[in-house]
Amino acid sequence: MTVRIKLPGGTLKMKVYRELRERERARRIPVLKMGSLYFTWWSSRQRPFSQRTCLSAVDSSAREVL
Repeated sequence: MTVRIKLPGGTLKMKVYRELRERERARRIPVLKMGSLYFTWWSSRQRPFSQRTCLSAVDSSAREVL
């Protein structure tokens, strides 16, 4: 069973390994293991998927203007 703790900057979740999502298992988000429990942090801030994606979008729009 997952325990969720809502905090001002996001949500702290406490899970066992079988409940982890792929992003959590791959450590693409902050994860802390203590014994058999995993603590994960899901930020409420919106972030771009990747810097490269954002830069390529800006590059393509700049080319269209020129």
